Amino acid sequence: MEHTYQYAWIIPFLPLPVPISIGLGLLLIPTATKNIRRIWAFSSILLLSIAMGFSTNLSIQQINGSSIYQYLWSWTINTDFSLEFGYLIDSLSSIISVLITTVGLMILIYSDSYMSYDQGYLRFFAYMSFFNASMLGLVTSSNLIQIYIFWELVGVCSYLLIGFWFTRPTAASACQKAFVTNRVGDFCLLLGILGLYWVTGSFEFRDLFEITNNLIHKNAVNSLFATLCASLLFVGAVAKSAQFPLHVWLPDAMEGPTPISALIHAATMVAAGIFLVARLLPLFIAIPYIMNFISLIAIITVLLGATLALAQRDIKRSLAYSTMSQLGYIMLALGIGSYRAALFHLITHAYSKALLFLGSGSIIHSMELIVGYSPEKSQNMVLMGGLRKYVPITRTTFLLGTLSICGIPPLACFWSKDEILNDSWLYSPIFAIIACFTVGLTAFYMFRVYLLTFDGHLRLYFQNYSSTKNCLFYSISLWGKEVPKAVNRNLLLSTMNNKVFFFSKNTYQIDNNLKKSIRYFNTSFEKKYTSMYPQESDNTILLPLLVLVLFTLFVGSIGICFNQKVMDLDILSKWLTPSTNLFHPNSSYSVDWYEFFTNAIFSVSVAIFGLFIAYIFYGSVYSFFQNLDFINSFVKSSPKRIPLDKIKNGIYKWSYNRGYIDIFYTRVFTMGIRGLTDLTQFFDRHIIDGITNGIGAASFFIGEGIKSIGGGRISSYLFLYLFYVSIFLFIFLFLFFIAI
Repeated sequence: MEHTYQYAWIIPFLPLPVPISIGLGLLLIPTATKNIRRIWAFSSILLLSIAMGFSTNLSIQQINGSSIYQYLWSWTINTDFSLEFGYLIDSLSSIISVLITTVGLMILIYSDSYMSYDQGYLRFFAYMSFFNASMLGLVTSSNLIQIYIFWELVGVCSYLLIGFWFTRPTAASACQKAFVTNRVGDFCLLLGILGLYWVTGSFEFRDLFEITNNLIHKNAVNSLFATLCASLLFVGAVAKSAQFPLHVWLPDAMEGPTPISALIHAATMVAAGIFLVARLLPLFIAIPYIMNFISLIAIITVLLGATLALAQRDIKRSLAYSTMSQLGYIMLALGIGSYRAALFHLITHAYSKALLFLGSGSIIHSMELIVGYSPEKSQNMVLMGGLRKYVPITRTTFLLGTLSICGIPPLACFWSKDEILNDSWLYSPIFAIIACFTVGLTAFYMFRVYLLTFDGHLRLYFQNYSSTKNCLFYSISLWGKEVPKAVNRNLLLSTMNNKVFFFSKNTYQIDNNLKKSIRYFNTSFEKKYTSMYPQESDNTILLPLLVLVLFTLFVGSIGICFNQKVMDLDILSKWLTPSTNLFHPNSSYSVDWYEFFTNAIFSVSVAIFGLFIAYIFYGSVYSFFQNLDFINSFVKSSPKRIPLDKIKNGIYKWSYNRGYIDIFYTRVFTMGIRGLTDLTQFFDRHIIDGITNGIGAASFFIGEGIKSIGGGRISSYLFLYLFYVSIFLFIFLFLFFIAI
C-alpha cells in the first residue's frame, strides 16, 4: 500500500503528454498531426483511464486503511525561507480525483462523436486534457501555494474552453466575462493566502490549522484580521463555484460546446471552490463568524439560482442555473458544518448533472439535423417538444437525471439532499424553510425543462425561425398561458388525433388536403436539411449516458447507513473518517431514521407538488385540459386574476432578466469604469497634455520673439543694452526718491 502512495504524484501528469504532443505536432508537422487526430483522442482517453485506475485504487485503500499520506520535497531558497512541494492523498482528494477522472472519461468518449465534425477537434482534446491535469493537480496539492498555481491554470483552461468557438462574438464575450469575474476571486484568494502566511508563517495545511487554532485560543492574533483573511479565501471559492454575487459568468459559459459545459458544471471547475472550502474547513471552523457568512451566501445562492432558472428558454442555461442552486446546497452543508452531507451531494450531483448536460447535448445534436448549426434554434426549448418519440434513449436518461436532481427516491440526489435538509433544520429553521421551498422550485423548473423538451408535439414547424413576437404561433408561451396582445388569445393549437382545439367550444377537423400539403412541405424541406425530424444520437454518444445512468441509480447507496449497528456498510463514512477527525475528533456518523424519514416525506411531497405544478403549466402544452369550459374560465380575465398575472409577470421578468444582476453590474461596474476611463482620458488629454503643450508653445513664441529682435547688428545690441540700463536706472531712481 505504501508503494502505491509513493507513485500517486504521477496522477496529475498522466493527461499532460496529449496537449504537449498535439501542440508540438501542430507547430512542426501540422498535416500529419491532423491526419491521425483519432489517435490523439484515443490517447487522451487511455491516459485518463489510467489516471482513473490510480484514483480508484487510492480510494479503495482510503476506505480500507483510513489514513492520510503526504509527500514533500523541500526547495530551500535561503536560511529563512523555503518552499515545500508535494502531494496530499486523503479522503477529500481521492473522492474528487475519482469524480474528475470518471466524469472526464465519459465526456471524452462522448466528445469523440460530438466534436467529430468540428475543425477544432484536436484543439478541443488538447484543452480538455490540460484542464483535467490542472484539476487533478489542484486536488492533490499539499499547500496553498500549489493550490494557487493550479487554481490559475484551471482558470486559464476555462477561458480557453468557454471561448472555444472564439469567432462567435457571444463566445468571446462569455470567456472574457468568466475570466474577469474569476480574476476578482483569484486576487482575493491571493490576498488571503499572503495574509495567513504573514500570521502563521506557513503554507502547509496541517501547520496552518494548528498555528491558527493556537493563536486564536491565546488571543495572539487580531480576530478581525483573521476573519478578513478567511473571508478573502472564501471569496476565491465564491467566484470559482459561481456563488452569489460572483455567479454571473456561469450562464454565459454555456457558449462553449456541450461537453465543455458538462465538464465545467459537473465535477471539475465549479467543484474547485467546493474543494477549497472543504480543504480549509478546519480553519474556517476555528475563526468566528466565517461559518455564518458561508451559510448566508450559500442560502442566497440556493434560492437565487432556482428563481433564475424558472423562465429560461435555453436548455443549457436552465441546467447552468440548476448547477448554481445545487452548488449552493453543497456550500450550505459546509457552512453548517455538515462535511459528510456536502461531499455526498457533491458526488451525487456530479453524476446526475453530467448526465443531464450530456443528454442536452444529445438533444441539441438531434435538433441540429433539422435547424442546422444555430445555438439560438437548436438549444431553444420553444422549438422543441415531442422529442420522446424521436430520441427515446436520450429521453429516458434525461428523465432519470431530472428526477434525481428533483430529489425523488431512490435516485442518488435524494439521499444527499435530504441529509442536507435534515442538518439544516438543526442549524437554522429559517435556512431550512428556504432550502425546502427551493426543493419545490427545483422540481418545478427541472420538470419544466423535461416537459418542454420531450412532451407534447414538435413545435418547430409552428414557430417562425425569426422568433419575433409578430409570429402567428408566438402564443406557444414558455411561461404559463400568457400571450402578447398582438396574438389572438383564443388561439392555442393542438394536433391531437388530427383535430384542432381552440379556446372555444368548437372542434375543427384537419382537412386531408392540408395534410397532403404538409407532406409536400416536408419533402421539399428535406432538401435543405438532413432530416425532417430529430434522430437518436449514435452509440458513442449514448454509451456515456447509459453509464452515467448507472451512477445516478446506484451511487447514492454509498452514503446510506443500512444498519446503525454495522458501520461497515456505510462506505462514505469510512471513506471520510480521516478528514472528519480533523474537526470532529472521535465522531461517528449516526442516523435518526424516524427523523430522516419524516423530513424525507415532507421534502418528497414538496418535490412532487413542484412536479405537479410544472405538469399543469407545461404538460402536453396544447391539449392538457380536455374540458373546454374549464379552459375558457381559466383564460378569461377577471379582477381576481389581475394580481396573480402581475405576480406571474413579475417573476417571469425577474427570472428572464437574470434578476437584473447582470444589468446592475453592467451599469455600475462596466459603465462606471468606462466613465472613469473617459474622465481619465479627458484629464490626460486636456490637462496634462495641455500643460506640456502650453509650455512648449510659450517657449516657441518667446524664442521667435528673441529671434526677430536679434538680427546680428552691433547697433541693435547697443540700443537694447542702453534701453535696459535706462529702465533699470529709472526704476532705481524712482524707488530712491520714494524712500526719501
